[in-house]
Amino acid sequence: MTTVLETLDKGTAYLTKKGIEDARRNMQMLVAHQLSCTRMDLYLRFDQPLDEGDLVPLRDLLKRRGDGVPIQHLLGIVQFHNRDFKTDSRALIPRPETEELAEWLLKNAKLPAGARILDMGCGSGILGLTLAAENPEARVTLADLSPEALSLTKENAQRLDITNVDFVESDLFSALGDTRFDLIVANLPYVPEVDRPTLSREVQHDPDLALFGGPDGLDVIRRFVPEAAKRLLPGGWLALEIGIDQAAQTEALLETAGLTDLLTLKDLSGIARFPTARRSAV
Repeated sequence: MTTVLETLDKGTAYLTKKGIEDARRNMQMLVAHQLSCTRMDLYLRFDQPLDEGDLVPLRDLLKRRGDGVPIQHLLGIVQFHNRDFKTDSRALIPRPETEELAEWLLKNAKLPAGARILDMGCGSGILGLTLAAENPEARVTLADLSPEALSLTKENAQRLDITNVDFVESDLFSALGDTRFDLIVANLPYVPEVDRPTLSREVQHDPDLALFGGPDGLDVIRRFVPEAAKRLLPGGWLALEIGIDQAAQTEALLETAGLTDLLTLKDLSGIARFPTARRSAV
């Protein structure tokens, strides 16, 4: 009978042959998922035999991962700021970089009691729901053009018991009335259309609507920034996530919109990833 260690070794070899990066870690995650344990638990279970009840579904997961289905879709969850969020093909797979933005905002954007927060293009809701959970007195609006993405956001809010939120299906600000906010965050489509052929198999499972932002990737951001600036309360914050080599153009948009205190934060890879700015307090 095949043991856990033998399964890990064979699966790792298969994923490596299929060109999957970090094949060992991927295989560990699949086996841990099937056995309902943690990756660390596997080290204590190397000699445990696996019966067909575990091996059959594991073989299916392994084949799908080898075919390029994202590990997050196979597991059904992704951890973000110490919470497990449901993730699937309805929305963009949450990226580790976005967690860096959430942590910076929680530390540096000092919000008033009862703050109003908007997560524009919320996708699975990881950013807005995290801000809502960490600011329970705030009211957070989660908006997206995609009804499928909003349905996933609602499921995440329910499973995490986050209630200080509202959901709006909207093409940017079209359905948001005249509400103004203390903080607006946005992870909008920013991939240039020309980059489509170069995307990994995993990224190609994300919805086109969440990925592509026109010829240079900035079409949606150009529409968004001027209107977002008008929707900020005095002293309010605007924070975005952008792609590689888009910082200078985005900063110019923020400055033209009359915002101040411009600062573009780098992610852990050193890429200028998160432009932030504020509306003057006077």
